[in-house]
Amino acid sequence: MGLKWVDSLDIAIELNEKYPETDPMRVNFVDLRQWVLELDEFDDEPEHSGERILEAIQMAWIEEKD
Repeated sequence: MGLKWVDSLDIAIELNEKYPETDPMRVNFVDLRQWVLELDEFDDEPEHSGERILEAIQMAWIEEKD
């Protein structure tokens, strides 16, 4: 079963593994959305993302970094 937009913590973990040197506080939402879409495990409709979802993913990624 693939990742969906609502799986913000799991997506954050995947992003942290794929981009370990990236500071999630410096990632803009356009890039963040594209990186999520490019994850091997991601399986959801691209148009279902929005600012709130991307913000939740970014916040989870920031927490994962700490």
